[in-house]
Amino acid sequence: MGATVVAFPQVRPVLQVGFDRLELTRILDIYGRMVAAGLWRDYAMNFDRDAAAFSAYRRTAERPTARIEKRPALRNKQGMWTLYGEAGQVLKRGHDLANVLSPLERKLLKVVD
Repeated sequence: MGATVVAFPQVRPVLQVGFDRLELTRILDIYGRMVAAGLWRDYAMNFDRDAAAFSAYRRTAERPTARIEKRPALRNKQGMWTLYGEAGQVLKRGHDLANVLSPLERKLLKVVD
């Protein structure tokens, strides 16, 4: 009794862009500091085929105060990281996450007399 082996057709897995551990740690670190400063209260993450996004909210029912987006397709062009403001305007774009987060870091600085 011979058995015939039939190969299943190649099915491409659904690719999903996400954050790696170091990226997520850096994003959640600034999120925690913004929460401690009273500027943010909630967040959401969205993972699609083309991009991963982290959105921070002052209140849950509002538009996001800031959105950090990772688009690997733009890695060799203007950079895969983008920081969007509340109105959807691009605040910073680049290849390095730390540089893209710098406008948020500046919000946390306080002038000391």
